Order: sequence, then structure tokens, then C-alpha cells
Amino acid sequence: MSTRARVVPDADAEAERQGAFRPREEGPTDLRLVPPALAAWATAAVTLHAPPGWAVTTVAASVLVAVVLLAAGSRLLPARRRPAEGARVTAHAVAATALCVAAAAGSAGLHGADVRRGPVPELAREYARVVAEVEVTADPRLTRPRVSGPHMAPVSVLIEAEVRRVKRAGTTARATRAPVLLIVDPGDRKRTATPAEQQGSPWRALLPSTRLRVEARLAPAREGGDRFAAVLRVDGRDGPHAVGGPSTPQRLAGRLRAGLREATEDLPQDPRALLPGLVVGDTARVTPELDQAFRETDLTHTLAVSGANFTILLALLLGPPGLAQRAERRGLAPRLGIPLRTTAVLGAVLSLAFVVVCRPDPSVLRAAACGSVALLALATGRRRSLVPALATAVLLLLLYDPWLARSYGFLLSVLATGALLTLAPRWSEALRRHGMPPRLAEALAAAGAAQALCAPVVAVLSARVSLVAIPCNLLAEAALAPATVLGFLALAAAPVAMPLAEAVAWCAGWPAGWIARVARTGAAMPGAGVDWPGSWAGAAALGAVTVAVLLVGRRLLRHPWWCAACALLLVLVVVQPRPLVRTITGWPPPDWRMVMCDVGQGDALVLAAGEGSGVVVDAGPDPESVDRCLRSLGVTRVPLVVLTHFHADHVAGLTGVLRGREVGGIGTTALEEPADQAAAVRSAAAAAGLPVTRIVAGERRRTGDLSWEVVWPPPGDHPVAEGPNDASVAMLVRTGGLRLLLLGDLEPPAQRALARSPAARHLAGVDVLKVAHHGSAYQDPGLVSLAAPRLALISTGEDNSYGHPAPGTVEALRAQGAAVLRTDRDGALAVVPGTGGDGEVEVEVARH
Repeated sequence: MSTRARVVPDADAEAERQGAFRPREEGPTDLRLVPPALAAWATAAVTLHAPPGWAVTTVAASVLVAVVLLAAGSRLLPARRRPAEGARVTAHAVAATALCVAAAAGSAGLHGADVRRGPVPELAREYARVVAEVEVTADPRLTRPRVSGPHMAPVSVLIEAEVRRVKRAGTTARATRAPVLLIVDPGDRKRTATPAEQQGSPWRALLPSTRLRVEARLAPAREGGDRFAAVLRVDGRDGPHAVGGPSTPQRLAGRLRAGLREATEDLPQDPRALLPGLVVGDTARVTPELDQAFRETDLTHTLAVSGANFTILLALLLGPPGLAQRAERRGLAPRLGIPLRTTAVLGAVLSLAFVVVCRPDPSVLRAAACGSVALLALATGRRRSLVPALATAVLLLLLYDPWLARSYGFLLSVLATGALLTLAPRWSEALRRHGMPPRLAEALAAAGAAQALCAPVVAVLSARVSLVAIPCNLLAEAALAPATVLGFLALAAAPVAMPLAEAVAWCAGWPAGWIARVARTGAAMPGAGVDWPGSWAGAAALGAVTVAVLLVGRRLLRHPWWCAACALLLVLVVVQPRPLVRTITGWPPPDWRMVMCDVGQGDALVLAAGEGSGVVVDAGPDPESVDRCLRSLGVTRVPLVVLTHFHADHVAGLTGVLRGREVGGIGTTALEEPADQAAAVRSAAAAAGLPVTRIVAGERRRTGDLSWEVVWPPPGDHPVAEGPNDASVAMLVRTGGLRLLLLGDLEPPAQRALARSPAARHLAGVDVLKVAHHGSAYQDPGLVSLAAPRLALISTGEDNSYGHPAPGTVEALRAQGAAVLRTDRDGALAVVPGTGGDGEVEVEVARH
């Protein structure tokens, strides 16, 4: 008798073969590797700057502890003296932690020694001039434009490198290996190189692994960062002298990145700047204005090579990483029937390609390691492997580069990844239980969890807390994946088919432009962020506030009406409707005629020219400050921008005035010095399509009930107008029955000439005087006596290094009977006409 047996296929095996592997039921999250990773992190951070002997002692002590604990839990001891099973497991865990501490101390000690040993630190302390052979280790980058008093600090190229050989005059070359920072100064010391000029510099095009021969002056690395042995200041006029080309992988990456830049060349400004940053972290085209918008909305992670980039690529292959914890998977692999472990291998190949294209520096390796966390979960099918995989990645990266232990970027990357793996799934489930759609719950939980853990660290860096970060991240998230995927397709197509790459880049430009609009719109909100103490104490306070908000929010989820009320309150705080703000704060006063904005060490004035309209006189040193001031006043139309002269503390904020406003034109003084700032003004005007005209004495203009007469400078060359300050545009303004005298930065020679000019008869007994040159000591007593103002206003920065305003100037004004107010102490100042008769002046003060 024969028996036929029916074979039933293994459901799990069949599911795995089809790519729908069902993970095994497991217990709570495995946290055993977290303490060793944290211990190694702390050890590396401390050991990097500890004395050399400290690292050796730490290694020896940690190894000894590990050996003792392992011996105590092994069979080396008699059975009666062996610890219980639970104690043995604890001993093994402590021993593993001790070994990780030893490894971290050893690695950090060696990296720290690289900074202190060799001839480079000694020569740096002597500020020696040397000839050095260096190897570039990272992409060159530009310093951000920065106002230093009346001038712009030079825009320099920064290059991280390693010195391989160094030679001082009269000595022989010495071999070494010291990390340094090259600061390539602009060649022409008489003018400041613009960012656009430095972008085209041959120094900017250097690829990592290129070897250079440079003549430089060494200096201690006080500003360069504690991971550098010295700073090398290089004269950039002659260009780089290469003695060795880049490696093959770097050349390949360079060609691909250059192809992406070429493919995006014809896109609109924002997508053209953003797309290379979204794909490979190339932010060379991102303007300071756009960068600030991304900072205000906490979207800067989209501009850096991060785990998000790699996760998006993995999502194409295996679906959203969150589904690695469940039975179902999405993505191309299961749809094509690719087995589970083969999918993991393909993911590893993708990881390697990602590292090659985005440059194998520590930040890219960190991104690949954190983004590859999902691979182990996929290969094993285990939910519990996610957090251990992150801990392992952190541990290995810290051993590879201990300087990451002091990196804020590394800390933020780990916190964000940890939030997505631990908090986000729980919060998503909670939101689903309260009826929220699954996709929306996942997105909101991910954004909220990352923001909750990262916000305290961001507050330390920026001294500000964004209130629009979560909604902006949610809105940007919808466009991030298509922009990144299409961007990588353009990157791959550029070397073989540029027309195809340009077409794909054009498609990618739409979602990239959406992300830029989200950032700009969010940053433009009056309540986009609140100032916060930029210290670790402030971070701890923000953490406590976050916990309290989460506890309250958990209870509010049970009450939809309370949730709606809180959401409405948050919207009002962020949007800050002007009628509501004016009712609560009283700012701006309903009948304001002039406002002196608080822009720090600089000048920016606004003259009321009708509802929503204002003439701007000077723009201050910072676009954000003057833009914030104009938004608080509700100014959306600017008939004219008057730039009294071209010093940076008066014109560097021009782009903030032009931001999102209807501007009629720009008027300037005839003396275009400094030349670089005059060129920057003309460039900004050309980009906005605005005419630039010259203003001279005798001109009269009117808009509504606002009128003004230009009283200085006279037409043509004037013997006292020898510099930019004496060429400042001075104006006599009439508005609301008041007379205001605005003197720019006139110095005593020009002030005396103005007091003797034909216009002097109109200057006697003004109501308001904008004191010249931030209240410096250089004032002409005759002009002050002639003007005899009722009110004197001084625009100056808090704790400025120039001593503005000078005590003698303040006393002289008060001696003339003037009330003196200043922005460094009183904040923004609004002048309104009085109600007690002609010539009465009232001043409203905005305190920030």
C-alpha cells in the first residue's frame, strides 16, 4: 500500500522568496549596544584634547577592567566562585563597554596627537612663512559675506588639507602629516572679491586628493577649529600650483557633479541653486539669503549630504524604511520579485556608489552609515536590529574619525535617525488611533519626533527656535523625494546624454522650486521663530519645555476642540496679523512718520509714504534685520530706496529691502566708493530690474504728503567730499507737519560746508535730527547749533567697538535742548506728530 504525502510549502520561505518577508515576533527593542556607543562617544570627545598620557592610561585601565570581568564570568574560575547567569551577562556587557572605551581612547589619542606633533604647530606659533606640500581633503568652500564696520570682510576660499612636507626658508623640507585649514585670500587687497568672483576662482575648482605646493604664512588655528594643527594663509593671485592630480574616484565624482551643475545651468535661480545641494550636497550656488531662509525653517538638512538622501534612494529599492518593521514591503525589489537578501546586496552596492559620488569624507560616510540602518533590518527581517544597527554605525564612525564626537552635524544626524527609529513609530500609531490618515500620521510623527530631539541642539547653534519647522518640513517632504530621485537621474545621465539630463533636471526643478518657496514663505512669517538662549542651559530648558508640551499634547488629543484652539493660537503667533499685533503691542503707532530701524551698527530709516508704502533711506548691514523691520511696519511698496553712501553698514542689507516688495528705484550718491560695494548695489539692482540714479543737492521730490529736499552733496566734485562719508546724501524731510534732517555719515568738513551752503537757511530749528555717523565724536558744533533739534536719534549697535555714540556728542546735543534716543538701548524708534500744536514731536519706542 502506497501512501502519498501532501507537501505544504513553508509560508515564510515562500514569502521571503517573493520579497514579502514577515519578520519574526520579537520582544522589546534591543538596547545592548547603546551604552558602548555612548561611552565611546564621550571618551572620544574628552580624549581628543587630553594630555597624551591620558589616552594611554585610559586604554590600559579599560582593557584591564574588561579582562577582569571576562575572566570572572568565564570558566577560568572554580564553579563555586562563578557569578550567576544574570551577573555574568552584566559583566560581559560592562566588559564590552570597557573595550569600546579603550578603542575610542586609542583612536582619539592618535588623532589628537596628529594635531599637536610635528613641525607645523611649532612653526604656526612663530607665524612663519613656509613652502608646503599639501593634499586637499574636502571640497573648497567660501566664507559667508560679513560686514565689518563700514567694509565687507573679504570673501575667502577655505580648503581643508593635510600638510605632507613643509619647509621654512633656509632649512630642509620635513615630512609630516598634519591637518590644516588653507585660507585663500583674494588677490587684490584694494577691493573685496565678490562671492561670484570667488566662485570662478581656480582654487574653488580643486578636487579632494589633489596635491598642491603653496607659499603661505602659518598661524595658530584659533578660528579654523580645534581639529586643525594650523591655518595657512595663501595669496590667491597666482592660482593653485598642483603637483599631483586627484584620485580616480574623485575625478569620477568631479565629472558627475560638474555634469549636474551643467544640466541645471538654465533653471530658474532657486532650483538652479538647490538641486545640486539636494542631490550631492553641492551648495556653491546657494545665496546667503536663501541659506538664511532654510536656517529659519530648519530645512538645512535638505542642503547637506545626509541620511535622508540615501534613505530616499533605498526607498526606491525596498520601500519606506518604516515598513521594514512590518510584513509588507514596497519598492521596486518586491515588485520585481527580487529575493530579500539579494535586495540587501543591491542596497549595499547603492551605498558604495552614493559614497563615491558624494565624496568619501566623514560627513558622507556618516550619511551612508546612518542611511544604511534599514539594510540590516531588511537582511535579517528583524525589527530589533534597527537601533543596534544605528549604535554600531555610530561606534564604527567614531573609531574611524573621533572628531565626529565634537561635531554638531553628527549629533543632529544621530538624533534625527534615532527619533525616526524609536519615537516616530509610536507617535504614528497614536495618531492613527485618534483617526488620522496613515500617511499623514507617519509624516507628522516623523517630522515631530525629529524636531523634538534636534531642536535643543539647533537652539545652541542658532540661539533661535523655529515655530514653522514642522509644517515647513511636512510641506517640503512631499517634494523632497521626487527632486532627489530626478536629480540623481540627471546626475547619471549627464555624462552620456546631456540633453536628456537637462530635460530630467527641468522636471526636478519643479519640486526643488517648491521646496525653496516653502523655505522663503516660512522664513517670511513674522513669528517664524523666537529667540532662545544659545547655550547648553538653554538647550536643557528647551528640552524641558518640549517634554511639557508633549505631555499636555497627549492629553489634548482626546479633546478635538482644544486641539483646534491650540492650532489656531499657533497660527496667530506665526502669522501675527498686523491689526492684532498693533492692538496688543501698540507697534507700529497708527500715525508714524519715520521709523529708525534697529539694525545694529548701521543705518536704516523708513519714511511713511501712504498705506503700506515707505521710502527707505539706507538698508543697514544685514538683509534680515531691515526686512524684519519693514515687515513689522507692513511696508510692501517702496517708491525709492536712498543709499546715502556705499559703506557696507548702509547698503549690505539692500536685498532685504527688495525681498518680496514692489520697489520703484534706487538713488545713490555720485561717489562710488568703496568700488566693490557700489558694484554689489548695481548687481542687486540689475537682478531686480531696477534703475539706479544719482542724487545731488537741489533735488526735490514728493510722494503723498511726504516731501524731501536733497541738501548734500552738491553737483560735481566738491573739495571737502574726499571720502565716502563726506559724499553722503543729506536730506531735509517734511512730513505730517514735522521737519526731519537726515545727515547720513557726514564728517565735520562736509557738515561745515553744509552749514554755509544756500540750503542752510532751511535747516534752522528742525524737529528731528538723525545724528551723523552713528553719533561719533566727529561733529560740527555749528551745524548742531543751527539745527537745534527737539529730538536727536542715533542708530548704533549694542557694545560696538567704535565707542558710538561718543559721550561728548550726546552731551552736546542735550546741551542744545534735544532729547537723545539711540537704537542700541531703546530699540526701533518711531516718530509721530504730536497733538499739542505745530512742531510738537512724540516718539514711540519698540523694545525688542
